[in-house]
Amino acid sequence: MASDPFNSSSSTFILVGVPGLEAFPTCLGILFCSTYVLAVVGNGAVLLVLELDKALQAPIHRFLGMLAVIDVVMATSVVPKMLSVFWMDSAEIGYVACFVQMFLVHSTTAEESGVLLAMAVDRYIAICHPLRYHAILNGRTIAQMGLAIVLRAVLLMVPLMGLVTSLPYCGSRVVPHSYCEHMAVASLACADPWPSSLYSVAGSSLIVGMDMAFIAVSYGMILKAVLGKESCWKALSTCGCHLCVVLLFYIPGIVSIYSQQFGGAVSERTRVLLADLYLTLPTTLNPLVYSMRTRQIRQALIKMLFPGKVCAWCRSLRFSRRVHLCTGSSSCPPRECTGRAGAGSREDSLALRKPYSVMRVIWDWEQGHTPGPLSLPPLQVRRSSKDPPLSSEMFPVPGISL
Repeated sequence: MASDPFNSSSSTFILVGVPGLEAFPTCLGILFCSTYVLAVVGNGAVLLVLELDKALQAPIHRFLGMLAVIDVVMATSVVPKMLSVFWMDSAEIGYVACFVQMFLVHSTTAEESGVLLAMAVDRYIAICHPLRYHAILNGRTIAQMGLAIVLRAVLLMVPLMGLVTSLPYCGSRVVPHSYCEHMAVASLACADPWPSSLYSVAGSSLIVGMDMAFIAVSYGMILKAVLGKESCWKALSTCGCHLCVVLLFYIPGIVSIYSQQFGGAVSERTRVLLADLYLTLPTTLNPLVYSMRTRQIRQALIKMLFPGKVCAWCRSLRFSRRVHLCTGSSSCPPRECTGRAGAGSREDSLALRKPYSVMRVIWDWEQGHTPGPLSLPPLQVRRSSKDPPLSSEMFPVPGISL
């Protein structure tokens, strides 16, 4: 540490890390490095899949892309400097860099809260108003929602940054935190930081309170709509996982904000650890809970990671336009192959209610072309000699006649 923490002419701050755990830098570094690698790899894979697969253009996919970008920025603004504190004993951070980090951290947390709210609204419309889903959440609406999320975060942070940077820092420059958290830095000022602290608590409470209230209402209406239906347990499982991640994001942040302001009940070490987990743990779990549980993203990722594992039957369908009805007989392809048609194509699977072991129709068409009911290609049926006769009543598929 080259600079004197009590030198008023110093243009740097000194980050302590986790107060009380300075003797365990290696363990802390491994923990946060692991979460950072998982966050970058997971969110990077989501962004790559969304960019390469042009079929993933639904509103929920765009919200997942926004969430992945925010998570990468949030984790990158904190963890690399945190690791330099733990592993390289490089605790100094420049005056400007400290406030840039503060702006990025607090603005991305506000943006992530807004995206979580937007995703809850998306699920509510998809389940409760499915026929109006694409009419309500069109491209223009999604762009407006994204712009509103960013503007809200920026408008919240600009006055706060003005209040914090205007404070005189003539005393200690040792920040009792692992990053430039607002309350930890403002407490070092020679003047009273009460205005900035009050604004921070009021703004955070307003944003978090409103977003959590609307998220709770949306998921409550979803559960009300699906209770008693066949899809009830699937909806409960999905909503339960989402709510767990939402709580992991909000609860540590709320505890960190209010404990910094009012103190006493929570130790300083606990506050810093909660604040660190608040920024790193959700960024690691979001790709798994939100994106990888989405069937289209999961299938696109598998196809991208294992492009060579295509059976001879799937390879024969490459760049073709045909409909294949799998009857489950020995001459039909295995069911695990039906979702891996040629690169750059789109697949859709439709379960049919018929007395066969494997019930699906696969449409394989070129480069994102979506045929209408009258433009479906000729049906090619592969059947065993032991199968019962076919009738049109068995196949309630628009555009197919037998």
